[in-house]
Amino acid sequence: MVLRLPLLVNKFSKGTGMGAQDFFVRWKNLNLPAQECQKVFKAGRPMDNDLVKGKVQGFGFQVLDGVDPKPDNLVGAGILVCEGSQIGCLLRLEPSKPAQMYRMTVRSSKEGVAELFVNLLSQDL
Repeated sequence: MVLRLPLLVNKFSKGTGMGAQDFFVRWKNLNLPAQECQKVFKAGRPMDNDLVKGKVQGFGFQVLDGVDPKPDNLVGAGILVCEGSQIGCLLRLEPSKPAQMYRMTVRSSKEGVAELFVNLLSQDL
């Protein structure tokens, strides 16, 4: 018997804290094309900062306040815990309230993980 259960990647992700300097050093080190996924998309609901923070935290990222020089931008860090490994993930979400759009960029230490998070989280915003 084969059972197919919905497995959500955010159930295996936990937030991690870091300061601005550590965040941007790690961000710059994750510079291979396969380590990054970026998507520009229209907001599917009102662009409320608290709601967006809650959604990002619900996906296993810790929101890092005061890290981005632009106060409207949201950055986060998380670790995806898999069997035998931990995959670091960094997120940057840039809202454009006049256009009702977001630009989301996720970088990850493992190929394909950034794309997975971007696709899932962008559907929820």
